[in-house]
Amino acid sequence: MRARFDFAIIFLVAHLTRVSPAALIEIDVCIYGGTSAGVIAAIPVANSGKQVVLVEAGQHLGGMSVEGLGGTDIDSHAEFQNSPAVGGLALEFYRRVSARYGKQRAFDNMVRNRAKQSGLWRFESHVAEAVFEAWIKEAGVKVLRGHRLKEINGVGKKDSRIESLHFEKGAQVSAKVFIDATYEGDLLAFAGISFVVGREGNEKYGESKNSIRTDTKHGQFYRSFDPYRIPGKPESGLIFGVQDGQLGVHGQADDCIQGYCFRLCLTKRPSNRVPLEKPANFDSSRYELHRRYVNAGGIISPPGAGLPGGKTAPGSWHHLAGNFTGWNHRYPMASYTERKSMLRECRDYIHGFYWFMAHDESVSEKQCEQWAAWGLCKDEFADNEGWPRTFYVRNGRRMVSDFVLTEAHVRKASPEPIDDSVGLVWWPPDLHHAQRIAKDGRVWNEGAVFDESKNADWIPCGIPYRCLIPKYSEYTNLLTPTCPSSSDVGYGAYRIEFTFMVAAHSAATAAVMAIAEGNRVQDMHYPKLRDALLDPGQILTPPDTFHH
Repeated sequence: MRARFDFAIIFLVAHLTRVSPAALIEIDVCIYGGTSAGVIAAIPVANSGKQVVLVEAGQHLGGMSVEGLGGTDIDSHAEFQNSPAVGGLALEFYRRVSARYGKQRAFDNMVRNRAKQSGLWRFESHVAEAVFEAWIKEAGVKVLRGHRLKEINGVGKKDSRIESLHFEKGAQVSAKVFIDATYEGDLLAFAGISFVVGREGNEKYGESKNSIRTDTKHGQFYRSFDPYRIPGKPESGLIFGVQDGQLGVHGQADDCIQGYCFRLCLTKRPSNRVPLEKPANFDSSRYELHRRYVNAGGIISPPGAGLPGGKTAPGSWHHLAGNFTGWNHRYPMASYTERKSMLRECRDYIHGFYWFMAHDESVSEKQCEQWAAWGLCKDEFADNEGWPRTFYVRNGRRMVSDFVLTEAHVRKASPEPIDDSVGLVWWPPDLHHAQRIAKDGRVWNEGAVFDESKNADWIPCGIPYRCLIPKYSEYTNLLTPTCPSSSDVGYGAYRIEFTFMVAAHSAATAAVMAIAEGNRVQDMHYPKLRDALLDPGQILTPPDTFHH
């Protein structure tokens, strides 16, 4: 019953908040990207009395929070508690979600007592979407759905200002300030703002965890198996899923980025379960990687139900079970057409993987039964056959500004200070594998960084306002909470949904202040911005009682 009610709300609110392109001529703030950050950014602008429009290329608002990532990375690890970093409108989002489950009192008590209860931060995708949609309607935010920024001539500019955005269906939006809330960084790139994709060398910013990592231990295969089509014969070529090429030199830069995945919503409950049928284009040879790993004694465990409603949010609990390692390096820079093709290819592949694990003779009978028990959910992603509509884009473009957030700001030993904090980064440097290659006659994963969470050599740090704005010499009326100026490993600590939401609240507040004062976003008076953020409950520094 609740699922039908939530879908009804989503449909009604989507209709009420949809505006015609012709109505969008001039606005105070234009936000491109209906991610969780985009929605959160729109709320304070609307509440301030400024005119705001939220433009989304698809039809759904909420980004990964409504595309399967219900297993929020808040208080999810035994080694640390990061919930004290969630403040302002980000905290209000989770409070509203808890209210949907009749748990707001328990949620408020948890926050008040700084208790660690990870289950109260988790949610189903359709519930998150209903919360976002109702909130947008409540705030009176104008929404333009199904409009993508033109890949060519999509941004109108004059001198140091962005003047207008031009969309594929003919809509045009003129604004005083723009916010890029996409995961990919399309607006900032199309505007010509400096950005980077890939891994810097450690030497560039004096880091130790960036770059090619020839010593990768985290998430490594604990069973050795052959990478070649004909075992023992490199000249026969590599099996599917193993990339050609050399490992490279430890510490040096390359163009690789960490793997993406889908965050599938799965269930075992018969009343809500849609069986995963055999894909029409299933090719067993594409799963030789998995077959050899299993034959070598490796175990690929099935997902578990960690969300309300007996659902999953699997992504990469096993490095052969979800991540598209090595496939996605060009995705942030790819054309819309190429991205669509990559998305479909990866959906077909992961669908085939689930079928393989449930039916292939190389998999034990017990394992097959465990995998076959899971199916897609009837009440999630109903407009896309039960599949998330997008990747979990763990890395897009990263802006390069006059200030860069790096490993030095989150290291425990002599951290670089942050004197313009607009929120908190409270997550360890976290990067999934970037390559799967042949090394010493075996399949080898390269690039993962996460052991630091156990070693406790990191600390929370402020979100620097300076990493949300472009170079002073570029554009003076754009901010981005999702593609901050950061190194690859610095972004690895930043790239959490609640961090995006916190940064979005602060970026939107700064946008409103810049308009009111007639200033460039680079000229923000930080003490005044700080006071404006503290009032609605943003958390800018760790609590006095902080212990790692």
